[in-house]
Amino acid sequence: MRTLIVATSCNRLPSGHPTGLWAEEFAVPYMAFAAAGIEVVVASPAGGVVPVDEKSRPSQGEAREWAPALAALQSSVALASVQDQDFDLIFLPGGHGPLVDLATDTTLQGLLSRQDAAGRLIGAVCHGPAGLINVRRGDGSPLLEGRRVTGFTNTEERLAGLHDKVPFLLEDAMKAQGGDFHSALLPMLSHVERDGNLLTGQNPRSSPAIAKAMVEALALVHAH
Repeated sequence: MRTLIVATSCNRLPSGHPTGLWAEEFAVPYMAFAAAGIEVVVASPAGGVVPVDEKSRPSQGEAREWAPALAALQSSVALASVQDQDFDLIFLPGGHGPLVDLATDTTLQGLLSRQDAAGRLIGAVCHGPAGLINVRRGDGSPLLEGRRVTGFTNTEERLAGLHDKVPFLLEDAMKAQGGDFHSALLPMLSHVERDGNLLTGQNPRSSPAIAKAMVEALALVHAH
């Protein structure tokens, strides 16, 4: 079983606000994959060290618990180097960086389009779904069209104080692509949606739930 985690290479929003990967959204699923014996490849558009959002820096306890995941962020492979490989799951963690680079990465779009056409699993959490918004199916329709999905909401963006600093609001963009968007009753609560081969989580707090859902989905694939 092989999983590709595609992290952002972006450390600044166009507004100049510092950003990067949100550590928890990467580390919690990474550790869950590792515990389940799933091979993980970590890629990013630029390769090399993945920038981590300072606001998501792990505590000492988390840093110990997540040590293998955090070490993997020091040497991601360039996304283009794995674009022709097959993966059982492609997972996009968040942080605000994906709004800048993953949203417009044509290599990622091609990879995800083929992944979906093959019926293989795709997962994304928080701002990770930004990498899905410009993906097209084989027939040219948006990947998200008619799919039940979630992601970081407009309300959560306002609460984070970044609604006027981001290049676009993710909830609006997902809906504009025809996504059937759902979220928790209150902001910042864990919420996961699954629609066929597509699994999405709403926010950082959804990291454990989407990690569990992805590992379970991979186990079912393996069982067949």
